[in-house]
Amino acid sequence: MNIFRSMEISASALTAQRYRMDVIGENVANATTTRTANGDPYRRKFTVFEEKSMPYSFSEWLSNAQGNISGGGVRVVDMGEDQSPFKLVYEPEHPDANEDGYVEYPNVDIEKEMVDFISASRSYEANITVLNNYKSIAMKAMEIGR
Repeated sequence: MNIFRSMEISASALTAQRYRMDVIGENVANATTTRTANGDPYRRKFTVFEEKSMPYSFSEWLSNAQGNISGGGVRVVDMGEDQSPFKLVYEPEHPDANEDGYVEYPNVDIEKEMVDFISASRSYEANITVLNNYKSIAMKAMEIGR
C-alpha cells in the first residue's frame, strides 16, 4: 500500500466524520422542534457508513499472501431516521398539545448526541494525526533523497 492510498483512506474518514458531526448538530438544533413541514415532530437522524473499496493492481493483489486485500476507507451511504417513539410531555398550554394535553417532542436524547459527537470528534482528530504522520514521513523521505 502506498502512502497516497493511505492518505486517501484517512481523508475519507475525515469526510465521513465531518458529515456525522453535521448530522449530530442538526439533531441537537432540532431537539425541541415539535412541528416540521410534514406536521410531525423532528425525527432524530443518523449516518450509515460502509467500507469504500479502492481498486488495487493485480501485482498488489498477488503480493498479499491471503489474496484478500480489501478496504479503502469509509463513505456515508445513507442518513437514516430513528424510528423510536417520540417523547410525550404534559404541557396543555402548548400550541401543539393533543386533546389530552400532551406534546410530542423529538426522539433526540441530548446526552446520546453529545457522546456521539465526542466519538466523531475524536475519530476526526485521530485521522488528522494520521495525515500529519504521513506528511512527516513524506518530508523525511524527500530529505533522504537529497
